[in-house]
Amino acid sequence: MAKKEIAQIKLQIQAGKATPAPPVGPALGQHGVAIQDFCNQFNEATKDKGGDIIPVIITVYEDRTFTFVMKTPPASRLILKAAGIKKGAANSLTTKAGKITKQQLREIAEVKLPDLNTDDVEQAMKIVAGTARQMGVEVK
Repeated sequence: MAKKEIAQIKLQIQAGKATPAPPVGPALGQHGVAIQDFCNQFNEATKDKGGDIIPVIITVYEDRTFTFVMKTPPASRLILKAAGIKKGAANSLTTKAGKITKQQLREIAEVKLPDLNTDDVEQAMKIVAGTARQMGVEVK
């Protein structure tokens, strides 16, 4: 018999740095999940991902067990990293915050591909380019 799902929690946590402190602790604690167990499993699964922000969807079951699915880092974070800047432009129409190459755009699109609603790298590049444009990052 399948376990009954009682909650789905979506968090964005830095790879390898999950701790019982907010936002992880309170989000899991209210559903009776063993917080340290989740932190240990998440940190073990993400220890090779550097300091990237990893979105995670945690499914909590009636018997207080859980499963989690990790997504790829947000496109905006990958673009900032590739452009070597701290944040995007305040007004992307008038100011440019940085530049990335077509090759960097392709690499980001390939990383994001599993989480996008396309299987085509060219289409994924257009999606990521749109995000870059919104951030004031030029694609050369």
